[in-house]
Amino acid sequence: METSIRNHLKGKVKGIVLGEVVSEVEIDTPAGVVASVITTRSVKRLNLKAGDDVHAVIKATAVSVEKP
Repeated sequence: METSIRNHLKGKVKGIVLGEVVSEVEIDTPAGVVASVITTRSVKRLNLKAGDDVHAVIKATAVSVEKP
């Protein structure tokens, strides 16, 4: 699948918290755990479950830099 989004992190679904309308999907990546809130309909359509190989595809309108 081709996309214009530049930020992709390969990972595995660590867990899913199903909600009535939206659900939280935790993805374990080499950069750490990334959480995504998507529609429950999308979770079901993609047949997502713990252990699935996925990509966290990140499109940000703003990225800030912080120096500790």
